Amino acid sequence: METKRIKVDTGMGLIWFAGWLFTIAYAKLIWWQAILGLVVWPYYIGLAVR
Repeated sequence: METKRIKVDTGMGLIWFAGWLFTIAYAKLIWWQAILGLVVWPYYIGLAVR
């Protein structure tokens, strides 16, 4: 039986979360705009990185 090891790196997740919080604070977003940003912001970051 073959054993597979899976490594999960949470470093990028923490950087993403910090960036999201910074964006909310910098733009002075209200709660519904912050939730919308949670969905839209990663999409645009993905396009920029691609």
